[in-house]
Amino acid sequence: MLTFLKMLAGRSALRALSALVFCAVLLTGCASGITNVSAYNAATQVRPETIYVYAFQNSPDQVKLDGGLIQKMQSQFDGTATLKKQTDDATEVREQVADEIVRQLQSMGLRAIRADAPAPTDRNALIVQGSFETIDAGNRRRRMLVGLGAGKSQVGTSVQVLYQPAGEAPRFIQSFEAKADSGKAPGVAETAGIGAAAGHVATSAAAGVGLHAVSETKRAGVSADAKRLADSIAKQVAQIGVGEGWMTTDRIKGS
Repeated sequence: MLTFLKMLAGRSALRALSALVFCAVLLTGCASGITNVSAYNAATQVRPETIYVYAFQNSPDQVKLDGGLIQKMQSQFDGTATLKKQTDDATEVREQVADEIVRQLQSMGLRAIRADAPAPTDRNALIVQGSFETIDAGNRRRRMLVGLGAGKSQVGTSVQVLYQPAGEAPRFIQSFEAKADSGKAPGVAETAGIGAAAGHVATSAAAGVGLHAVSETKRAGVSADAKRLADSIAKQVAQIGVGEGWMTTDRIKGS
């Protein structure tokens, strides 16, 4: 009899864990997207030989570090450490976004490179540049415990695309805003209710903490947001090629 009861308890815990995983997968959809796209001059024929991607402008004071209690205490006692962390994060995000845009464009078969100097004037060049509007680490503890958008991390940019015909000055082609955040995955407090219904609150809570720790590592935080942001930007740039006839929709990753 005791063995049978243990078996039932194990099955209930397994069902609770499965339900937790299902809910996390269902609701964890991280948000990213393109807004405020401008129209460009249709008379300009865009035929780039190379796409030059520049690191977007940002500054350390734009960076909002994790708003958890420990981070707040550290910032109160050591302003120098806080500034260094902001500077490091600003640099990391700037480099990560530029590198990922290039990687995504190259994976679509386009000739894209990172650039620091002005594009050569003797070839047709598409220029991607911009600036960060938001770099916010959110609050990891709130994401894990509450979820549903509470404590979300987010990164946002404004982007400009220019076209420089060989021997001519760059021309404005398109501008848009791109944003990405950690989404609205349910927190431990939300998913623990599933286990409570089965009479296994402790098991459910423990499973929930482990599940959300994995989810937090893979999907949340500024670094993950930066990758999603860059992917959205690359797709938007590739869409210019679709409109101009030198890119096909099926080559755009995730389309």
